[in-house]
Amino acid sequence: MMDSFRLGSGGGVLCQAQSRAVDPAIAGMFDRAWTLVCRDAAKPVGQLYALRADGADIDARLETSRAAKVTCAAPGTTQIGELDDVTTRMCTMADAELGYVIHSYKDGKTTYYVQGFASYDSALQLALRTIAADRIVDGPISIATSGSDDPAAFARLQASTLDPQTSLAEGYRRNNSGNYAEAAEFFDTLQERLNEADEARLTATEREARQHEYTINKALQLSNLSEFEQADALFAKAAQMATLDPVQVRLRRNFEAMHQLNQRQYDAALAILNRPVLPVGQPVIASASGIELSPQLTAEINSTTPANRVMGATQAARLTADERAAIIDAQAGQLRGTVLRLQGKPGEARKLLEKALNDAISVRDGRVTSITRLRAQILAEIALTHEAEGNFGAADTYLRDALAMLSASYPETAAMDGARARLAAFLVRRGRNDEALGLYRQIVASATANQAIVTGLANQLQPYFDLLSSQIPAQPKLAEDMFLASQIMVRPGAADTLEVLSRELQSGDDEAARLFRQSVSLSRDIERARIELAGLVQLGAQDPTAVPLIGGARQDIDTLSRQQLETQAALAAYPQYRAVSREAVTLADLQAVLKPGEAYMKLVRVGGGIYTVYVDAQGATGYRLSISSAELNAKVDELRETISTVVAGVQVTYPFDVELARALYLDIFGPVDARVATVSHLIFEPDGAMLRLPPNLLVTEQAGVDRYLQHLQDPAADEFDFRGIKWLGRDRAISTAISVRGFRDARSAAASKASRQYLGFGHNEPVSAMVSTAATRSASGTTGPSCRWPIEEWNRPIAATELRQAASLLGPNGTEVVTGAGFTDAAIMARNDLTDYRIVHFATHGLVTAPQSGCPARPALLTSIGSGDSDGLLNFSEIFDLRLDADLVILSACDTAGQASKEATRAAGLGTGGGSALDGLVRAFIGAGGRAVIASHWPAPDDFDATQRLIGGLFGGGAGENIGEALQRAEAPLMDDAATSHPFYWSGFAIVGDGARPLLAGK
Repeated sequence: MMDSFRLGSGGGVLCQAQSRAVDPAIAGMFDRAWTLVCRDAAKPVGQLYALRADGADIDARLETSRAAKVTCAAPGTTQIGELDDVTTRMCTMADAELGYVIHSYKDGKTTYYVQGFASYDSALQLALRTIAADRIVDGPISIATSGSDDPAAFARLQASTLDPQTSLAEGYRRNNSGNYAEAAEFFDTLQERLNEADEARLTATEREARQHEYTINKALQLSNLSEFEQADALFAKAAQMATLDPVQVRLRRNFEAMHQLNQRQYDAALAILNRPVLPVGQPVIASASGIELSPQLTAEINSTTPANRVMGATQAARLTADERAAIIDAQAGQLRGTVLRLQGKPGEARKLLEKALNDAISVRDGRVTSITRLRAQILAEIALTHEAEGNFGAADTYLRDALAMLSASYPETAAMDGARARLAAFLVRRGRNDEALGLYRQIVASATANQAIVTGLANQLQPYFDLLSSQIPAQPKLAEDMFLASQIMVRPGAADTLEVLSRELQSGDDEAARLFRQSVSLSRDIERARIELAGLVQLGAQDPTAVPLIGGARQDIDTLSRQQLETQAALAAYPQYRAVSREAVTLADLQAVLKPGEAYMKLVRVGGGIYTVYVDAQGATGYRLSISSAELNAKVDELRETISTVVAGVQVTYPFDVELARALYLDIFGPVDARVATVSHLIFEPDGAMLRLPPNLLVTEQAGVDRYLQHLQDPAADEFDFRGIKWLGRDRAISTAISVRGFRDARSAAASKASRQYLGFGHNEPVSAMVSTAATRSASGTTGPSCRWPIEEWNRPIAATELRQAASLLGPNGTEVVTGAGFTDAAIMARNDLTDYRIVHFATHGLVTAPQSGCPARPALLTSIGSGDSDGLLNFSEIFDLRLDADLVILSACDTAGQASKEATRAAGLGTGGGSALDGLVRAFIGAGGRAVIASHWPAPDDFDATQRLIGGLFGGGAGENIGEALQRAEAPLMDDAATSHPFYWSGFAIVGDGARPLLAGK
């Protein structure tokens, strides 16, 4: 009879049956039992039995082996593979409302039983066939939500098998490997679980301790992603928590110091590190009355987390509280040394760093593998102190030692890439550019292969971009390197968005969700397999018997990688995956989809610089902007102040600063000005401050600026008359891309199969008779006493005029306009015919900021307030879960593509760094199935009927016109009308996606 064995092939969800002792209540002399575990669940998903018992009470006895009571339907007979007459019972776990299944098969004197979660039924069936045949039966395993009608069944299943301590360890591991956005998600999940039933057994003190550890970890991840305000708030919250655990206090001290270092606040970091903390102390005190617990230990017992309590056990594999505190103190020494080095005191810094290294490796003689990254960081810091003193040989050695250490423990992770980047930057400073280029290419290749985000490496990769931009004029081929490297530089807001949407997709119940969970599992298995291979390679250098295992380990990685490619190829058909995919696109792939007269310009902010990759029919080039990221930010802010700003709660527009718009054009497009002049369709991927400004309002010629300034010499001149200005959007269509992959997918996506042309939503139902007229599609700025939007927002409905105009232009057949009481969020989500419309249009208010200070933002489109689940808001996550088949989604609402407040961007999936709702609402609509989205950079104006004229003009062309041409044509009359020639009226709408797609299927 078989012992432990593995199951599964081809499907990517491998499971293992682990032999164990049979439960005493059902045990017999010849009985066997196994526990079934799968790699995407932390706890067992099923049990297997081979029983000789033939009593009528066997089913009752098996009930004792189940962790929870199940309710089963009547048994039925089925065939599973080669097994005939298998008895199957479909059940439900009463407590969790999860599907459960029990299969039994009798062969001679032995009856084989398998039971477990119905979501893993394919694994259960394969395991039954294996133990019945007493040999490995090959076959695929997949996860589904069968056995339950509840769409959230799989999410609950994951929660029921998730061990909080395992998740905590996984969060730390993600942090150590440099995957900060993923780590933040783990700590988010842990915080959420504190309110779940399986945590109800915790005392209030234990809950507080866990909450403290989760909170400071979440705060550090946000700080690592440059979201400093959020981190400040979380650290302040943690400081109010009642924990006297000396380990936790030390951990918060270090994390707060790292937070200050991330902001380059060196004195503040030192002040935190010098803050006194409780000593770990002796656990007991001898007194006249006997042995007493010390006050410190009493507080620790009452406040520490279970993880820390078990550290006091005598098990050799676990650290004691003393050992963990020693390691954290060593880390504090490393941080002090780092601050001194940054303050120009390399000698003093090195003494502290060397002591910190010795203190760290003194714990268990250096055999604590979890501090590998700390040791590598200390080595790198020591290297930099040697470099500062001119000892370049020693610096080189220490940097390579740090890289070797991480390559063994965290192969091909962000942590290893960080070590590569530190060594490469050192080589650049030493003039060894070819060696540095080789290392930087390894970083890009690793991140590209893993579809990893290197947000935390932005500053470290700036020397690479500087090196490339300086050498591209002589070596144009290097533009390919810059293009590929630019795609792994995901801004913090987008990184957080991708994690939020990925979690949303992962919790679904359809085939896309199943495949995505499979892909995530494969990614983790590949990472683990690489770590195992690195260990074997190290062992093989000392023990020849390990060498044969290396080939098998490499073969396992190849197999997993092939399965991953197959899974991702299948996922590519689903728009939700395309919205979150991090797959890079080669320059050749992009050039292959560009049409004659098109150019693609990508901006990327790296450190303090802004870099550009420009691709057109003449080839590709790259350069660094002549202004810094901070200078660009200041110019964009100044220019936006003349477009749309709020003064005393009133929307105000000032005369547009055409001189600044001209200067900004030269800053960004100057090196390729002659090439841009020949372009008819520009695809622009913004970053940094340009996320907040449409490029179509930049000025391409100085002559128009000079004429305007001359015009102003007349005292009677209209300073709002900008006719005659040569705008970038005057002679060319402009599309906005959220990523190269996003644009490539939008271009490659098949046309909508929808049978109907147009569906418009707008003019929400007011909630009282007091109705006012809205001049823009923005929130009013008034606030209520709570974090809810004031009811007045619903009493300023946007007229449905533009919706009815569009429907009229498109003809009565195949169009629908929904207004009033029918326009609720619940009604939209309940519709099963959204895929029937090629164009979906929302003309309503956009609420993208927080209702008032201190409240969370809930970016959403305002709808009518209905009954039941309707709250009058169609929010970010609800949009992502819609099912569309639309060539175009129009959002003629407020600020749906431009800058929102920092609070708004967090709730839209932009938890870090502020920036653009491009990464929130717009990406959600793309994930829902929109090929292109027209969205606004500022509140859509209703003065002079500007938005109505623009949207109406959009549908006034011929059937063969594409979206970009249609918008360009609709903007021209507004540019040429003195009353609406200010960019506020015509330039705010951006096409996100592929503007070259046809607007209409036919008229």
